[in-house]
Amino acid sequence: MRWDELRRSENVEDRRGMSGGSGMRRGGIGIGGLIIVGLLAWATGIDPRIILGGLEMVQGPGTSVQQQGKEGTPDDQIGQFVSAVLGSTEDTWSKIFQANGQTYREPSLVLFSGVTPSACGMGQAAMGPFYCPNDQKVYLDTSFFREMQQRFNAPGDFAAAYVIAHEVGHHVQNLLGILPRVQQERQRVGGAQSNELSVRTELQADCFAGVWASHTERGGALEDGDIEEALNAATAIGDDKIQQKTQGRVVPDSFTHGSAAQRVRWFKVGLETGSVQNCNTFSAQRL
Repeated sequence: MRWDELRRSENVEDRRGMSGGSGMRRGGIGIGGLIIVGLLAWATGIDPRIILGGLEMVQGPGTSVQQQGKEGTPDDQIGQFVSAVLGSTEDTWSKIFQANGQTYREPSLVLFSGVTPSACGMGQAAMGPFYCPNDQKVYLDTSFFREMQQRFNAPGDFAAAYVIAHEVGHHVQNLLGILPRVQQERQRVGGAQSNELSVRTELQADCFAGVWASHTERGGALEDGDIEEALNAATAIGDDKIQQKTQGRVVPDSFTHGSAAQRVRWFKVGLETGSVQNCNTFSAQRL
């Protein structure tokens, strides 16, 4: 990916190296549970409480949601990369929203290390990247780049860019009013129907990431092998792959983010059409 040619976003808040507080109470969930949550949440986005099935997230003693890091484009290579990808998503979605007579409200992206407070509760590196609709921020511990390569065997800069674009996809859903409606409906129906709504939400975010990739490809920022990196990442984070890795068996009824094949398919829909309208996973007969 020719990310060095992309515009850098200033909507980055760098909290790396800052203390996030003394801990987090999570209704009895232990470190083993957090590891599993991290696997399941790796590219999930949205409020991590969704991953935990509605489990309440509360701040630990001494934490504060007012924690503020350095704002603007970071100087280091990882920070520059994240800023470039975020800037690219801003340019893409601003054009799409403008073409539809709307104004795109850009999210902030918080870089942190270990633990940090958010308006959705305390975020931890084990959760993976996530989007918090309450403050309209994407949260990212950059150690996830290493996790992608080592744990998921999904290396490459465009694989990482795909995950960031997926989180921004959740922000787009939030701006369009999709997330609030889905969360209300999930609370109303519960059970398997709630899981299916979660899957459709995640697959739409994958499709939106594909829409961004389509526009980025047209702009000449992609290189040979980039799309393959994204497809490899989408495959690696399918519910079936993660369940097989973490529990040795696959339980389709418990899927919340979609199978590997589904995630690949919907990313391709966005990539091949470049159209938001084609990303309506909620009316699709086949996921």
